[in-house]
Amino acid sequence: MNFLKRKYPVGAELQASGGTHFRVWAPRPKKLELLLEAGPGAPAAIQLTRQKDGYFAGLVPQAAEGSCYRFRLDDAGCFPDPASRYQPDGPSGSSQVIDPSAFTWSDRGWQGADLKGQVMYEMHIGTFTREGTWQAARQQLAELADCGITLLEVMPVAEFPGRFGWGYDGVGMFAPVHLYGKPDDFRCFVDEAHRLGLGVILDVVYNHFGPDGNYLSEFSADYFTDRYECDWGEPINFDGENAGPVREFFLTNAAYWIEEFHIDGLRLDATHAIFDASPENIMTVIGMRVRETVRGRKRIIVAENEPQHTKLVRPVENGGYGLDALWNDDFHHSAMVAMTGRNEAYYTDYLGKPQEFISMVKYGYLYQGQRYTWQKQRRGTPGLRLPPERFVTFIQNHDQIANSGYGERVQFLTSPGLLRAMTALLLLAPGTPLLFQGQEFASSSPFCFFADHNPDLAKLVEEGRTKSLAQFRSLATGEILPYLADPANLSTFERCKLDFSERERNRHIYDLHRDLLRLRRDDSVFSAQTTGAVDGAVLSEGCLLLRFFGADGDDRLLLVNFGADLHLDPAPEPLLAPPDGTTWQTLWSSEAPRYGGIGTPRLDSEDNWRIPGHAAVALRPESTE
Repeated sequence: MNFLKRKYPVGAELQASGGTHFRVWAPRPKKLELLLEAGPGAPAAIQLTRQKDGYFAGLVPQAAEGSCYRFRLDDAGCFPDPASRYQPDGPSGSSQVIDPSAFTWSDRGWQGADLKGQVMYEMHIGTFTREGTWQAARQQLAELADCGITLLEVMPVAEFPGRFGWGYDGVGMFAPVHLYGKPDDFRCFVDEAHRLGLGVILDVVYNHFGPDGNYLSEFSADYFTDRYECDWGEPINFDGENAGPVREFFLTNAAYWIEEFHIDGLRLDATHAIFDASPENIMTVIGMRVRETVRGRKRIIVAENEPQHTKLVRPVENGGYGLDALWNDDFHHSAMVAMTGRNEAYYTDYLGKPQEFISMVKYGYLYQGQRYTWQKQRRGTPGLRLPPERFVTFIQNHDQIANSGYGERVQFLTSPGLLRAMTALLLLAPGTPLLFQGQEFASSSPFCFFADHNPDLAKLVEEGRTKSLAQFRSLATGEILPYLADPANLSTFERCKLDFSERERNRHIYDLHRDLLRLRRDDSVFSAQTTGAVDGAVLSEGCLLLRFFGADGDDRLLLVNFGADLHLDPAPEPLLAPPDGTTWQTLWSSEAPRYGGIGTPRLDSEDNWRIPGHAAVALRPESTE
């Protein structure tokens, strides 16, 4: 007797006894047929059996790996499988039966990734290399590991329309986009990352579907809801009528990426647009499902949350959602004001002053419930006692680079000295630092917004993008419009690809990042990420001091001066005093000539403290005996 065995409630699954079993949630049509269109078993049309709760299912003996199929609904339209594992011809083409067990993994000993100690690296596969493929990206992983990166955060890869895009308008939630290669190419990428000691988490979009190639409403209108508003599309129905199968669809998707691609966790995009008034929030359940799926391995779930709700990372038993980390936009915004002097639009409530950075190093978010002028409301919730690694800090990411108008990297918006100093603060502070692809070698490639849509939709996207940028007074003038990149133009996408020859041309910046990451990893005080183990003081309008407390007086100082040279005499600040029987010696300086600096005289001398401007210097105690 043949026994049916399924792993997931939806999708096409090969059976050990032969054939493929198909199952899809489609309560709208009365009749659903499977059309085998190419590959093994084709052509054929097989009517699937209607089951309870709106599902259709059936075993198709002639369907095998490589078979291409679509679903015909009520003898009318034909559509791809909502849970397709691969769309070789794009989101509107046929789905393909994939055998995930055919890939041979070599990461049996991989234990997963824990949040503490990570250095994250956000990457977009389409622009990370000239080829824009998994295979090409895999060739660069050894260099990233050698640089000191430990965790890759891959921007969304769910199937989307067109020749290029950021990935946030995905429509094939289970299908790695065909533009980057086949599903096994993704698996090879993850397998190689694990071999090199790199974790991999995937950015997933559970708040909307893209506008083009989205056929879910043909299967059921209950995938979406009109009870909420989302800036990018119809909100997902997680708490309304017939929400059960919708919730299960996304829970299955989370488990699928973990199980079939061995990724180490997820980055949940724009969680403030995931609406759910259920007794058990969908994000809580996603966390539980991921923990069940990893089967003892470590995992990381990071959330982007614009209103800064710390509830997301609090334990479930304490009323939280049980996720692991939150993006800290506050750090980025203060850093940009400090480096550029501009605080328009959503930078309005930031001054880029030393106290802001001291507070963020100690407490995470700057805004934890205070009034927020830009939004004319309170922002954030308390997080004073959260561990520092819970906050992911950055000075560049995909959104923020693109929002500069021209898509320029931060080195073109500030001075070399300020950038080196801010990089030191980012990489030595106890939060979890994130770098954006190419940041480690000061890539000159921009990162513009790009999306390849049909002409009508492309025009709407461009208009929406221009309107979004108009929140910046300097970008709201008509004179800049001719200079903004066209998101639908192929050249906009091509200009964003990295040029790895810049690793050598910008060797001083690359060495800066490598040395800082080595110091962060190897120095027991900087690597500790211990709650409450850092204190700070404002030394001048532009200069801050951080003291990292180590064991038995083995402390570290980090002096960061965004202003002019500072002669601190007198120096009535106890955090400057060295541990008993020691003096402060320079451990690392952003002004080292190997980084493009001009050298660093002794900071603490008979002349009292002299701290160079636009610089960061780390010090350690040295015995005077």
